[in-house]
Amino acid sequence: MITTKAIYHDAILPEHRGNPLIEALPTKSSWETVMEVFSNYPDYAEDIAEHPNPLVRDEYLNRIEELRQPLTDYEACFRAIERAIKKGYSAKNPLSPTTAQYLHYLVDERPEIEPRTGFFQPKGEGLTLIGESGVGKTSMLEQVLSYFPSVIEHDSYKGRSLVLRKQVVWIKVDCPSNSSVRDLCEEILSSLDLSLDREKTKPAGTIGALVRQLEQCIKSSFLGMLVIDEMQNLQFKRTGGENNLLRFLHRLVNKLGVPLFFVANPPFDQTLVKELKAARRAESGYHHTMSVLAKESDSWKAFIAQLWNYQWTNVYTELTDELNHSLHLLSVGNIDMASRTYREAQRLVIGNADERITVSTLEAGNAIACGLSRQTNEVKELISAIVLPTGKQRRSMKVDPQKVLTVDKTGDITKPQHPEFSSKLIELLGAVDLLDRIKDPDIFQQATGLEDPIAFLRQQKLMLDEPLNDLC
Repeated sequence: MITTKAIYHDAILPEHRGNPLIEALPTKSSWETVMEVFSNYPDYAEDIAEHPNPLVRDEYLNRIEELRQPLTDYEACFRAIERAIKKGYSAKNPLSPTTAQYLHYLVDERPEIEPRTGFFQPKGEGLTLIGESGVGKTSMLEQVLSYFPSVIEHDSYKGRSLVLRKQVVWIKVDCPSNSSVRDLCEEILSSLDLSLDREKTKPAGTIGALVRQLEQCIKSSFLGMLVIDEMQNLQFKRTGGENNLLRFLHRLVNKLGVPLFFVANPPFDQTLVKELKAARRAESGYHHTMSVLAKESDSWKAFIAQLWNYQWTNVYTELTDELNHSLHLLSVGNIDMASRTYREAQRLVIGNADERITVSTLEAGNAIACGLSRQTNEVKELISAIVLPTGKQRRSMKVDPQKVLTVDKTGDITKPQHPEFSSKLIELLGAVDLLDRIKDPDIFQQATGLEDPIAFLRQQKLMLDEPLNDLC
């Protein structure tokens, strides 16, 4: 939660000027500037990759979790939130007689005497973000919201006293699993208390009184946006509780003019389309469905380029098309699964004789980090839809953790099959003068012309009956 002192800047639109709620918000910036705020690139600490203690390098892998790479979806989400907050505040200028009436009377009990600036006309909008778990919607939303201070403290505006002291720009709560209006009201009240740094408000005893209590708290705090996560919990049943909750939320938009941002996993979108009114309200300000990233998309290319930089193995493995394709296939384009796969792949090889990252180590890392995720129907469907370079669709990709780990420990064809021989084999794999090391390139051809070729190869020490005794 970020609390800042109000610094006023002239609003862009003439109709917004003179409104301290809007002029205290961050100024309009270029998208490049906003991206810098959204980005988080932890310090790589290049010298750590050469640290002799593998446990130190292993611990640095935790920094991968802190990587934040803004994707193409971010700009539309940011602009929609910025637009909705300003639009909602445009009807609530605290210096206006209209707002004074709005604050002092319940929505359904205002007097018939119209203020000289007119009756309050709510301008709240509905926004909806849908996406499977792990596609990055929560990270995106948190980064976008963090651009705006959650609370702004006001003293006076251009020499004029204000009826507000603290302006709550946004709060984020979770939808109750039982679709209870009371539970959601109490959650919102608790979040407002926390934002305003005040003692916990005692909820009213009846639903009607609690709703009126909450409405008054929302108005007096000048709440700019209410974000409700986990809206997939709202599943319609015969009890009718879900309808009550939706009606309550629509009341906040229609009567109080509070922008409402729904965040959910599928099938919440199917819930909305059952009723035109619900669908229209939910998309009036913004609607977007986030999906996994295609391998050829700019978002995946930008993400993987940043992710691959965080490599703390003692030898740097360049990102190849094969590794890129493998990581995308294993993660099905899910950035959370990709990050965890890459992190665990490094963890498996750090401290071994060969710390290069290969397709095999990525598969092993994925089996450890995403073993349960890969068993879900959603991921199975995504895997079956991915097209291989040959043009054929991959029907399924079953990764046996035990099998993969066995392959990884002994290595793929580029790795030593026995640790006893690792140093010599790694030396040969990296040799640039391999032909010069072969003293007699025709020696096997010579052996074929002898009566006892095996004895000849033993004499030349090219065939060993007890290699562990002879070489170790």
